Amino acid sequence: MTSTVGLLQSPVSSLQSFWRSTIGKKLVMALTGLVFVGFVLVHMLGNLQLFAGPSRFNGYSRLLRHDLVEFTWLVRVTLLAAVTLHVLAAWQLTRRGWSARDRDYERYERQAATYASRTMRWGGVYLLVFIVYHLMHFTLGWVHPAFDPDGAYGNVILGFRTTWVVLFYLGAMAFLALHLYHGVWAMFRTVGIARPTPTPLERRLSLAVAIVVAGGFSLVPLAVWLGFVR
Repeated sequence: MTSTVGLLQSPVSSLQSFWRSTIGKKLVMALTGLVFVGFVLVHMLGNLQLFAGPSRFNGYSRLLRHDLVEFTWLVRVTLLAAVTLHVLAAWQLTRRGWSARDRDYERYERQAATYASRTMRWGGVYLLVFIVYHLMHFTLGWVHPAFDPDGAYGNVILGFRTTWVVLFYLGAMAFLALHLYHGVWAMFRTVGIARPTPTPLERRLSLAVAIVVAGGFSLVPLAVWLGFVR
């Protein structure tokens, strides 16, 4: 009986030990980050269907809302779990870093730091606020001026006619680009694919992902706001 209980507790204890370790938290951030990258790539491609016209974009929206509703909810639950784990691991790692400093450094020099790495914390907070607003804007319609559950194309056109909304979205895309640039590189380092480098500009893959994703998302609000899409 004792051995059976021990066997049952062993996986739980191992999981707890993994989560409590620094490398465990970094691996959790890397894996959840991979989930985010995959999601934003697919989501961006879906958003770009706006340029194919109302029929195509509304059809894409109906597919997600009705025909693939179970899959859509599975994605939502997965993303919610990933966001929770990602934010929690980031916060605990930050606190661990603060508590590890018994006293201020006599001399502090950044090692191959980039603007992206220095804005990860507050950029992440901005993105978290943006995600909540984005859901209330285009998914729930709570802050949309005239939300139509079956009129996704019209919702986007009307939603991006307000200047401050467009600027808020573009600000989020700027932080998303910085987050992806540093986050994708850090993810590769954590899993051992890439090594530290004194020349951050050589992070070509992470730079490409950041530009493509943030640029693709930015095209929609800009095109509507400037009147190219009506």
